[in-house]
Amino acid sequence: MKKRVFLAACVAAAIVPGLASAHGPTRQKITVTTDVAADPAEVWAVIGNFQDMSWHPAVHETTGENGNEIDATRVLTLGAADGPTISEILYKFSAEKMSYSYRITDVKVEVLPVTNYSSHLTVMPRDGGGSVIEWRGAFYRGYPNNDPPEELNDQAAIAAVSGVYQAGLDALTERFGAPGS
Repeated sequence: MKKRVFLAACVAAAIVPGLASAHGPTRQKITVTTDVAADPAEVWAVIGNFQDMSWHPAVHETTGENGNEIDATRVLTLGAADGPTISEILYKFSAEKMSYSYRITDVKVEVLPVTNYSSHLTVMPRDGGGSVIEWRGAFYRGYPNNDPPEELNDQAAIAAVSGVYQAGLDALTERFGAPGS
């Protein structure tokens, strides 16, 4: 009997590590920031309206409902009038803290290779003047199972979201100027 228990324990010890590596995707998190010369209130006046993402160069049009109220929705049309869309919902908003949080409710993985995406955008005062804009996101890759195709793996998801954030922050830096410039 002791041999069977020992054998079962050895088999379990050999199998469990393999199971741990076969669990599927891991939630990815990224944070991208930029410093701009403008006062936080000036920056917030441009990016603080959930219904208006015209400041981002990839967004052709933003339509939506319910302004900056919790559960407000927006649809981003990318590139051109007939471009792909991303649907989002607002779940936190604070004009006082100059921040809001939202999540994607509908996007094709060919457009943005992620699932279960949420994001937080905030403006903070910068030591020495100006502002720090922070854009954080958490998401899973576009392919939920093991062995994803290259275009839907963790690296593709991280690169795509990082690229979206960086393009938006670069546009804001161009608009407001870098500190000391």
